[in-house]
Amino acid sequence: MKYLQLIRFENLIFIALVQIFIRFGLFYPFGIDVTLSILQFALLVIATICIAAAGNIINDIYDVEIDRINKPNKVLIGKSISESKANRLFIIFNVIGVGIGFYLSNIIGRPGFAAIFIAFSALLYIYASYLKGILIIGNLVVSFLVAMSLIIVPLFDLLPAITPQNQAGQSAIFKIILEFAIFAFFLNLIREIVKDLQDINGDKKGGANTLPIAIGRKRTTVLVSILGMFLTFSVIFYMYENLYDQQTIMLYFLFGIVAPLLYFCIKAWSAKSIKDYHILSTILKIVMFTGICSMMLFQFTIIH
Repeated sequence: MKYLQLIRFENLIFIALVQIFIRFGLFYPFGIDVTLSILQFALLVIATICIAAAGNIINDIYDVEIDRINKPNKVLIGKSISESKANRLFIIFNVIGVGIGFYLSNIIGRPGFAAIFIAFSALLYIYASYLKGILIIGNLVVSFLVAMSLIIVPLFDLLPAITPQNQAGQSAIFKIILEFAIFAFFLNLIREIVKDLQDINGDKKGGANTLPIAIGRKRTTVLVSILGMFLTFSVIFYMYENLYDQQTIMLYFLFGIVAPLLYFCIKAWSAKSIKDYHILSTILKIVMFTGICSMMLFQFTIIH
């Protein structure tokens, strides 16, 4: 159990679900030409979650002192798991992830794509060891990597299968995934800032320069509320532009995404305590899940 906590198993399940939804909720129902077999696609999912697991481990290794202040009951490194074991696991997961990445890149005839996995692995290490403490940069890096966990699926499965004959259909699906990735990026960026509000005490003692430390909790809370409103209106605009004649998915977006986002904005405006910030973070996690699950509805609204 302690090792599952170390790699953030629930987050890895979420990443796997996102990629599975893309393949089976968008590619198959739309009749999109794909490159990877079922086994190869499973390897892509495994490679992604291995790199993510390694990132979670190295983040915990570098955050021991900060976590002792922010969440003392959840510290694993140095208590339940030794630092040397954690480092070995970090290396093992990275080797597996990058190794599978090399294999898949050669299978699809794009050996240069292996650099994507190496870059992700390196970026997660640099984030944990250095970038995390730099104002807003760390938040942007994590959000970018979250978005890329979606985009990597069409890069490996859809892009190599594009021909002049199927280009229009392939491009349309790529566009939908890109829109989901942008949504995931901004939603996660807001959540990262909320988590900084939660962890301000430990971050301050750890020498990090997060947004709440730089401009204060009150200003950051207002900013979070404004960003939430921007995202909410962006989703409403997307619904109006693309889904106005699709009643089922419109209702899902309205109650599953827009309503909790509006609730988030209202709660964020008056949030003051650690408990308030935890609630805000949970709301955004729920919205991320409901947003990604909406992929499974596109087949019933756009196709039929």
